[in-house]
Amino acid sequence: MFPGRTLVALYGHPGTPSLGALGQQDLDESIERAERVAATYRGRVAGPVIPTFEIIATVARGGPGADGTYSAQTPVSTLRPWVDAATAAGMYVILDLQPGRANLLAQANHYVDLLRRPHVGLAIDPEWKLGPGQRPLQGFGGVDADEVNGVIAWLSRLTAANDLPQKVLVLHQFHLPMLRDEEEIVTDDANVAVVIHMDGQGSPAGKNSTWAAVVGAAPPGVFFGWKNFFAKDRPMMDQATTLARTPVPVMISYQ
Repeated sequence: MFPGRTLVALYGHPGTPSLGALGQQDLDESIERAERVAATYRGRVAGPVIPTFEIIATVARGGPGADGTYSAQTPVSTLRPWVDAATAAGMYVILDLQPGRANLLAQANHYVDLLRRPHVGLAIDPEWKLGPGQRPLQGFGGVDADEVNGVIAWLSRLTAANDLPQKVLVLHQFHLPMLRDEEEIVTDDANVAVVIHMDGQGSPAGKNSTWAAVVGAAPPGVFFGWKNFFAKDRPMMDQATTLARTPVPVMISYQ
């Protein structure tokens, strides 16, 4: 996947405007919006720019729910039309997990039929991975390298068994403890491209400081992503400023 192409994504949940740009319009309009945003990067980076949906597939929630996980799994039947339409339009799709107290691998496996497709990748949002006694929005969660590596190994086997192109695995991070023992994360599996995605919000100075910390702590062999927030960045960076960093992000998302 990388280097050689850049993913430019709308982030959110279908039909839920409060969770990001993806849910602020219907499916057809979301495809059009993703293509418009991606087009603003063409000619600014080497190689093709791929419009992308990053869809929150499992959504953190304030209560435990019937299964006690504090995470609601969106039905595959709800996501399939979005995946079908996006891939038909030549886009990439990333399914994002906000796991709560659920096992990451169990949540990923729930979407295995979609992940068997060649242009569908996976993301983990450790902010919402709760430890014992934690609840959403009461501090930041985190994941251990062992659990991340279990997902990488599973994705690798899925990719090989189905003769798929390399999968993208996005790991969101804006607080270093979100990825525990991150130096132990496997980054040399030929079937999985690992992207550590800096998704902090705020002022340009604050975001640049977070970027420096995230890049400095990352293990060798990963790629990097960046998130812009339409409402919560003060101000939101333009395309030139977004790209003016080292390493240049291979994935840029908008929430």
